[in-house]
Amino acid sequence: MTRWLFLIASAAAVATPSLAETAVAAPEDDTIVVQGERSSYGADRITSATKTSTPVKDIPQALTIVTKAQIDDQQLRSIGELLTFVPGASPATGESNRDQITLRGNNTTADFFVDGLRDDVQYFRDFYNVSRVEILKGPNAMIFGRGGGGGIVNRVSKRTAFAPARTFEAGSDSFGGFRASGDFDQPIGAAVGLRVNALYENGDSFRRHVDLERYGVNPSLGFSVGPESRIDLSYEYFHDRRTTDRGLPSVTDPARIDEPLRGADRDFFGDPDDSFAKADVHRLVAAAEHRFDDNLTLRHRTVYGDYDKFYQNIYPTNLDEATNEVVLGAYNSTNDRQNLLSQTDLVWEGRLAGIDQTLLAGFELGRQWSRNRRLTGTFLGSNRVPLSDPTTDSTVTFAPAASDADNRSRATVAALYVQDQIRPAEWIEIVAGVRFDRFKLTVYDYSPAGAGEYRRTDNLVSPRFGIVLKPAENLSIYGSYSRSYLPQSGDQFGGLTVTSETLKPERFDNYEIGAKWEPVDGLLATAAIYQLDRTNTRATDPLDPSRTILSGAQRSRGLELGLERSITHRWQVSAGYAWQKAEIIETTTAAPEGREVPLVPRHSASLWSKYQATPSFAFGLGVVARTKSFASLSNQVKLPGYARFDAAAYYRVTPKILAQLNVENLFNADYFPAAHNDNNIAPGGPRSAKLTLRFGM
Repeated sequence: MTRWLFLIASAAAVATPSLAETAVAAPEDDTIVVQGERSSYGADRITSATKTSTPVKDIPQALTIVTKAQIDDQQLRSIGELLTFVPGASPATGESNRDQITLRGNNTTADFFVDGLRDDVQYFRDFYNVSRVEILKGPNAMIFGRGGGGGIVNRVSKRTAFAPARTFEAGSDSFGGFRASGDFDQPIGAAVGLRVNALYENGDSFRRHVDLERYGVNPSLGFSVGPESRIDLSYEYFHDRRTTDRGLPSVTDPARIDEPLRGADRDFFGDPDDSFAKADVHRLVAAAEHRFDDNLTLRHRTVYGDYDKFYQNIYPTNLDEATNEVVLGAYNSTNDRQNLLSQTDLVWEGRLAGIDQTLLAGFELGRQWSRNRRLTGTFLGSNRVPLSDPTTDSTVTFAPAASDADNRSRATVAALYVQDQIRPAEWIEIVAGVRFDRFKLTVYDYSPAGAGEYRRTDNLVSPRFGIVLKPAENLSIYGSYSRSYLPQSGDQFGGLTVTSETLKPERFDNYEIGAKWEPVDGLLATAAIYQLDRTNTRATDPLDPSRTILSGAQRSRGLELGLERSITHRWQVSAGYAWQKAEIIETTTAAPEGREVPLVPRHSASLWSKYQATPSFAFGLGVVARTKSFASLSNQVKLPGYARFDAAAYYRVTPKILAQLNVENLFNADYFPAAHNDNNIAPGGPRSAKLTLRFGM
């Protein structure tokens, strides 16, 4: 309590004149503007799904939009926390060094984007400089290129609104963590605006010996070059260092499927002093937009990213129940990357052959350089620790093993795409597009097991087709098909071998029907039914076990329901439900036919609702519920189903200051929300609180 009182007093000392959420002009062309109140949930229109400004209800695919207002209201601080409230999505632990997610049964560490451009390196992202996060379901190659088989996550950056605005917030939590962020927007004359977003966080955990420190700064300049043109320049530096906490092992249950170890949620398994992850991110962005007339718009965006990533872990690999000892493993890994990417779009809106339509044509060029090196840890002494005291101070040496990755890679892409949104009548819209990617990967392998130079070039054709029927102004019914590819080198260019450089990419085909309905003004209800097939997956040739063939396959089927935005001007809501079944339908090298895909609960539901009871007071309630899922493709360890309840209260202390209290896991449920494998399972946190003070003008 003393710490929280100190934070309140410190924050009040730097309070700015008045409270109002800043106007956020996103790189899309839609703007969230709120005077005196904070921004709403959801969005009416976005650009990322089609590269054209399109109403959400007329986009023929399922998607979820989480605005900065909702992120702040729930105090969401990671991709994993946010995706817990997205139907059809599941977070993974990412070995406690990266964002890793499962969308529609497909796992990825790379399908992350910022303003439509790749941000695919393995690290933990933050939301301090975003106006919203968009989760687009199903293959998205026509818009975003390779990968994205189950879907993508796109963060939309803040940029200057050419109007003065200030916000600052500071907060602490019941584990002793501290977080502060600021958002400064200042016009410089009539045609130039400077916006600076900054963050500092020093966090602790309910887990012993686990902490993090991260900070970032993102200045950007906007230039209004006449009424028809705009240029934006941006630089971001972001640093994240944290303990690499791989979680708990599982225990054997002879009578049923194994489950996570109970009663050790606070214990660290391994050596926390030598387990850490560090990422340093530099991103430079230049963007320009020019409208030639009412019909024709040209947009261009170039990004250069420099990512330095290193992590090391001493972690549990097994629980020997005969001796009540935990077996430890160790390794470290360097994953550095440089990205140079650009996109250019030309959008024409008008009538052609007497039909209203929006025509998109564009191209993308990119080059990515990567350095991957792994070293295996050898224990000087025993690699076992007693279950009763699993935290150790080990002496470990790290050196390359024969199977450890040690390579450099260079990936280049050149892509062309075209899309037409055709509106032959008010009640129908057709979306049809195709993209051609030429993806070339060169890998220089230095490891003893596979030393050499390997190359692979793929020519990828990714179509997309959707039809939207509008029987009423507030109702859209759609059907769609889309395709995407993932080269056999994986989403992180992990390497090529004599075998994999001859294999075609994996293929994702999605068939979907759905509806989007606005029962009242400002509220959007959605429903989608889909089948997503993943083919060209590696399998062992049954006639020749020494050969690898592409006969493996996976199928995901599901139903997704969503509800977002506002029931009334006082009542905001974000809710979802998903029924999913994802399984191996043709045997792969990883699993036989019939195995279920991990981290895919058959049923999952979430609800977050905020109600403004009076001009000064609001409260929020939330729940997350999931049925059981498996920790890995072995299907040997089950993550039990659970339900978690959250709550929040908001009080406007003065017109300048808003106080907010969030309580997570209100009823102190014991649960396991995510895993990396059968013996790296993350326990859910106990009941905890976050107190935040927000100031602004």
